[in-house]
Amino acid sequence: MDVEKMTIEQLKSYKRLVARKKLIEKQKVGSGLTVSTVYEDDKLQELHRQLRGLPSYMYLDKQEQQLEKLAHTHLTRYPAGTKAQLREVKQIQPGNADEEQLVQELSRKIAKVIEARAGAAPEGYEGVIERLSELQDLERQLQTIDESLEALEACFPEYATLLRLRYIEGKPADFVASELGIVDRTFRRWRQKAVYEIVRFMSV
Repeated sequence: MDVEKMTIEQLKSYKRLVARKKLIEKQKVGSGLTVSTVYEDDKLQELHRQLRGLPSYMYLDKQEQQLEKLAHTHLTRYPAGTKAQLREVKQIQPGNADEEQLVQELSRKIAKVIEARAGAAPEGYEGVIERLSELQDLERQLQTIDESLEALEACFPEYATLLRLRYIEGKPADFVASELGIVDRTFRRWRQKAVYEIVRFMSV
């Protein structure tokens, strides 16, 4: 499938992505909380960011400093969200038995944070992580489409309207042409140019 066809399929999938996002956000994860609640809470990391600016000995005990050292030794990236942190920790390859114990302890600590937020049973927190990850991915896809259409609208508002009506709303070509006040021949020309431009914006 070429890039233009893939882009059109992305636009056509917009409403499905929105519906799926709403469905996941409303899913219960325990203690009366929804995925959306946990996700928003996971984004509130201001205190954590402030602590990272201080020397670790000021707020970590000796065991926690060992865990921090393990993370610095093996991790190449330090995501802010707990779900992403757990995924990174699980990929650590311990060099010895002591490190293996530290990895397990670090995983348990992160898992407990997720369980406390979500009210999830120990065997269920990975399911919560999976839903949170999907929600994050859906948001990225929708954001890409929204921002690309906004950029297109700033340059060619008629092209943005054409794409929204034709592919996101699923209106037939003659309806879109009528809404834009153009004839079929002009519609075909505009559609071709609109797709070309949106591909450029979505490829940035």
